[in-house]
Amino acid sequence: MARTRSKPAYVWIPDQHGAWAMLAVPFLAGTFLAPRPGWAHVLLFAAWVLGYAAAFHAQQWLRLHTRGLRSARRHGRPALVAAAACAAAGAVPAVLHPWLWAACAAAAPFVLVNTWYAWRGRERALLNGLAAVVPACGMLLVAVRLGGGDPADAWAPALACLLYFGGTVPYVKTMIRERNSRAHYRGSVSFHAAALAVAACLSPWLALPFTAYLARAAALPGRGLRVGVVGATELAASLLLLVTLLLVS
Repeated sequence: MARTRSKPAYVWIPDQHGAWAMLAVPFLAGTFLAPRPGWAHVLLFAAWVLGYAAAFHAQQWLRLHTRGLRSARRHGRPALVAAAACAAAGAVPAVLHPWLWAACAAAAPFVLVNTWYAWRGRERALLNGLAAVVPACGMLLVAVRLGGGDPADAWAPALACLLYFGGTVPYVKTMIRERNSRAHYRGSVSFHAAALAVAACLSPWLALPFTAYLARAAALPGRGLRVGVVGATELAASLLLLVTLLLVS
């Protein structure tokens, strides 16, 4: 008896695995560095993650729909559901803290950059990855203020996050898509060397993890590591940054 081919299931969870650490680490750092972490952080984090999922699916729908591909339809429902859930989770924090609308407005240009690259089918572009890093790291400042802190006192850990996650963009390219590019390798190592110098100025303790980040950027490309190993390494590196920030900030 012939088997019927099932229709593709909706892909509800975005498959950009490296994005999850970028979403979580700055937000968690800001939450626990704030004087008064609370339930509002839980709601805002839910809205933050759901907003990312909505943007991801909307951009995928745009990319595929522009090319006339029927597969675009599988991203429509997840985009709408995630957007509605994001609005529901973020409604109370937005009402109680109207300044969150200004934070959304500040993030909007970077989302538009990501959307433009998705429309053009160039999501792997270096600038597109760097544009996604900025609002994610800015959430550290948002979480600090939501917990009663002064964002001006948290610029150093936010900059440390920006240096680390900014460095992951060229580094991951040297491990996967640009593994044979010497230009990308030199650019990645140079970025990490500069990041180490800046991090050491922020705190001598931050020089420790950033030395490790420079070492992995210099030593691991070209060794044929599997994608899963690369992902696990970056997860450990992200956790190391989070722990360091909470201990020294």
